[in-house]
Amino acid sequence: MCKNRLSSINSNGHPSDMEQESDSDISETDSELEENEANDKSEHENIDEELVEENEEDETIKAIIRQCNKERNHPTPIECEDFITDISFHPHNNILAISNIIGDVLLYKYSIEENILISSLELHTKACRDIEFSCDGNTLFSTSKDKSVMISDVNSGKLERFYENCHEVPVYCLTIIDENMFSTGDDDGVVKIWDVRERDEKPIYKTKKNEDYISDMITDESKKYLLCSSGDGSLTTINLQNRKVHMQSEEYEEELTCLGLFRSGTKLISGSSKGKLFVYNWEEFGLHSDAFPGPKTAINSLIPITENIVVTACEDGNLRATHLFPHRHLGIVGQHDFSIECVDICSTGQFIASSSHNNDIKFWNIEYFEDFDKVNQKHKKHKKKTELQNNLPSSKIKNVSDFFSDMC
Repeated sequence: MCKNRLSSINSNGHPSDMEQESDSDISETDSELEENEANDKSEHENIDEELVEENEEDETIKAIIRQCNKERNHPTPIECEDFITDISFHPHNNILAISNIIGDVLLYKYSIEENILISSLELHTKACRDIEFSCDGNTLFSTSKDKSVMISDVNSGKLERFYENCHEVPVYCLTIIDENMFSTGDDDGVVKIWDVRERDEKPIYKTKKNEDYISDMITDESKKYLLCSSGDGSLTTINLQNRKVHMQSEEYEEELTCLGLFRSGTKLISGSSKGKLFVYNWEEFGLHSDAFPGPKTAINSLIPITENIVVTACEDGNLRATHLFPHRHLGIVGQHDFSIECVDICSTGQFIASSSHNNDIKFWNIEYFEDFDKVNQKHKKHKKKTELQNNLPSSKIKNVSDFFSDMC
């Protein structure tokens, strides 16, 4: 209406008839403005109350902010020329092994100050799919799409054993059972167990219970069972002492992609292609005891951090921390630009490393997890509000509102 009054002044500087006819409209507009101001004031008061409530910092948020304000406490990223297929920490030294799509394995000595390439091993003719250090760290096991397994000396880089065409199809994964035995799983669901003391380089056991690739294998300290997850959605358990299949679980409507042990080996956890976490009681591998919903994106790898916390590497490029009992999504540990394929934890438990489709490896300091359970118990008032909004201290991002800023 103010624009109407200005536009209705004639050339002599006097109000026109249009202004006189709109006097009633002016009074109505003034009342509308007063009403809008009152509404705006009320709305601002409500917003202020919400901001006050949201900004009430519980102990968890305070811990996150303190950690973000600290100087860098982890090694810098490692960028590689070729696609990274797997990573593995040395069991004793600050060494990280990296395998790539052209069949090579790179050994890096890492520290907060710098990362140094100490060795480059040209091992396989095709993509190296899985690498594992021996229990003492002196040898490195590697398997490849070329169907072979190689055992190399870590210090000299020399090849110690070569298992050529150990499977009829490409080998997908490998795991160390003990100082003498290791197992391999291939793209067709065949599992083989090998003993390095056997000079004929033939497996001591072979079975095929799965209809799709063997995605991961794991055993516990007692070495009684070998657990094998598969792309067909089932879990196969092999009795290592009797060398026979112990049981096979029901088939899920999603791939089982990775395995981990926690609660002192009394619980087995499996990630799936639909983002779920399945938990099994030990020796009760036929059916899961608990199932936790996830972020609705594939879990490609996982690593148990404490007796109650697991970190999952997801297809959407996020590392997520989940508290299992009671179930709670803790937040984002770290981020990559592309899908994360693998994650591992160093022998001291200080760092985890993750690799993505961007050919990069990032390190994350996770020491804060040692006191995380204690922090959670101190303040439960804003549990629902903070569990999905706040990222963890290792993450570059503090919360959702800072998603596109570099504050840490």
